[in-house]
Amino acid sequence: MKKLMLLTMITLLTACGPSKPTDTVDSLVANPERTKELQRLCKEERSKVNDEICMRAAEAAKRRFFGDRPEQKSQ
Repeated sequence: MKKLMLLTMITLLTACGPSKPTDTVDSLVANPERTKELQRLCKEERSKVNDEICMRAAEAAKRRFFGDRPEQKSQ
């Protein structure tokens, strides 16, 4: 019985798709469209996002504004 339960759990876990990648500050700096969308959500639909995502979007916008952009590092 335990083996059947274990096999069922393994099957269910492997059937799950990959988890959605989290938005890091660095990934948001590289993707300004995503940053703008998250900022809009934070402003207009706060219940759909958490505080951590809003803080990351704000930090990414700040870095882009003050010049910490990936395209500037290649020079």
